[in-house]
Amino acid sequence: MQQATEQTDKSAMELDHVSYSDEGLDIIKDVSGFLPNGKITTFIGPSGAGKTTIFRLLNGLISPNKGDIRLFGESIQAIKPTALRRTVGIALQDATMLHGTVYKNLAMPKTLQNQELAKEEAEHLLTQVGLDASFLYRDITDLSSGQRQKVSIARTLVNRPKILLLDEITSSLDRVSTADIEHLIQNINQQFTVTIAWITHNLEQALHIGDYTWIMMNGELIEAGETEVLKNSTNPRVQEFVKGEWQ
Repeated sequence: MQQATEQTDKSAMELDHVSYSDEGLDIIKDVSGFLPNGKITTFIGPSGAGKTTIFRLLNGLISPNKGDIRLFGESIQAIKPTALRRTVGIALQDATMLHGTVYKNLAMPKTLQNQELAKEEAEHLLTQVGLDASFLYRDITDLSSGQRQKVSIARTLVNRPKILLLDEITSSLDRVSTADIEHLIQNINQQFTVTIAWITHNLEQALHIGDYTWIMMNGELIEAGETEVLKNSTNPRVQEFVKGEWQ
């Protein structure tokens, strides 16, 4: 097994020998690695590899049984959960949407903080994700899957996160909508220097959008490095996985 142990002062988040178990089942096993600051890191691996659990750990939704996770050098255990989740946002494949308007959904993070989202800010968020301001008072049920995913991403951006976790956000979209979301995320990454971590089951997508890649299997980080590692790995387990996915 080859684990990513490279240390860098340009890391946005680092995992230091992190393990997590639930009801006696080892889900994450002694993982050490990092997310390069300002880059897009893709997470690849078979179902059940632990990718989503890693995201839940990074976002503070669960805590490791062993090891430490650092956000810009500070242990996340020392950061209040609300502050952590404002800094480390997450968007899901099937994000929960509130019944009602796009504006109501965009305002949810502010509502939870007993604050209001200004109409002008909401309109600006929509334009940032490629939706016209006229969408603001449309009912969320009238939107396509791709448009709802854009609203989900815009909602995550309300708190101006420094790190954005994306969990299979294009897996249910058609080819055109997928390309649209990919372009959007690349723009967010480049324009705002937001560090992106993206779980994807699509190797072509990982190669296309990723600067850096984690390859996970059975709760372990098997290999990590620049995304070309998917093509050039000498690890037999990685080679077998990649060959199987591309056949």
